[in-house]
Amino acid sequence: MKARIGYIGLGNMGAPMARRLLDHHGSVTVLDTNPDALSPFIEAGAHSVSDAAELASVSDIVCVTVLDDAQVRDVVAGPGGLLSTATPGTVIAVHSTISDTTAVDLAEQCTARGVEFVDAPVSGGAAGAKKAALAVMVGASDKAFAKIEEPFSAFAALVVHAGPVGAGTRMKLARNLLHFVSFTAATEAQRLAEAAGIDITELGKVVRHTDAITGGAGSIMWRDNTSPLEPDDSWFPIFSHVRALGEKDLALALALGDRLEVELPLAARALAGLGPGLGVGIGDIARTHSMEEQS
Repeated sequence: MKARIGYIGLGNMGAPMARRLLDHHGSVTVLDTNPDALSPFIEAGAHSVSDAAELASVSDIVCVTVLDDAQVRDVVAGPGGLLSTATPGTVIAVHSTISDTTAVDLAEQCTARGVEFVDAPVSGGAAGAKKAALAVMVGASDKAFAKIEEPFSAFAALVVHAGPVGAGTRMKLARNLLHFVSFTAATEAQRLAEAAGIDITELGKVVRHTDAITGGAGSIMWRDNTSPLEPDDSWFPIFSHVRALGEKDLALALALGDRLEVELPLAARALAGLGPGLGVGIGDIARTHSMEEQS
C-alpha cells in the first residue's frame, strides 16, 4: 500500500512541493490557513481537512512547511497538533528552516508517542520545487529515511541523509551560511567598484554574465548605486525579504557555531552588514544580536 501523505503549509515553497507530491502520488491531504491556497489543490483532487489533528489521523507521512520555530512547535506539539492524533510509525517531516535544537526537542516528544520526527530543510527555492529539482537535507533515523526517500523524489533531485535528527538543519545552516555571506560580499564589491569610478551597472552585467555560467551572487546586483533605498523603491520589499531570510539563517548558524565553539567571523560580519549592504538597513534579528553582544 502507498503511504498516505499529508501536507501543511501551501505558501511559496509548500505549494509547488505539495503539487509535485499530488501529481506523483495521486492523493494528498492538505491544510493551510488560507482558503485561496487550498482551492487549486482541491480542484486537482487533493483532500482538505480543518486542522492538524485531523490531517495526522489520515496520514502516514506528514510534510510541514510553515514560517518558523514557533509555528512548527504549534503544528507538531501544540493543542490540536499532529501529535494529538498521530499513530505510532507516523513520520513528521519539517521542511522549514528551524533551529536544530527545536528539531531535537520535537523529536524527543515524537519518540515518546512512537512517532518519527524528520528535519528535512530544502535548497533550491520555489523554482526548484516546480522542476522537482530541490536538494533535501534529511536528519532522521535510518528507518524514517527509508520511508520518506521515495516520496521526496517527487519534488527533489537530491535527497541526502545528513545524519540523525538535527543533522539536516545543521547542513542547511552551513549551506545557507555560504549563500548569505556571498550576498554580503557582493555589496562590498559594489562599494569598491563605485569608489574606483567603475559603473556598477556595467559591473553587474559582467557578474551576471559569468554567474549564468558558473553560478554566484550576481542575482542581487541589479541596482545602479549603493545608497540606502527609500521605502517606496520597488527594490525595498524584495531586499527586505532577502534580509529577513539572511538574518534568520545567519543567526541560527552563529548560534550553532557558539555551541560547537567554532569561530564564524564572516557570518557575524554578514549578520551586521547584510541589511545595510542591501540598502534596507539593519533588521530586528541583527539589531537584537548586536545588543546581546554589547551587553
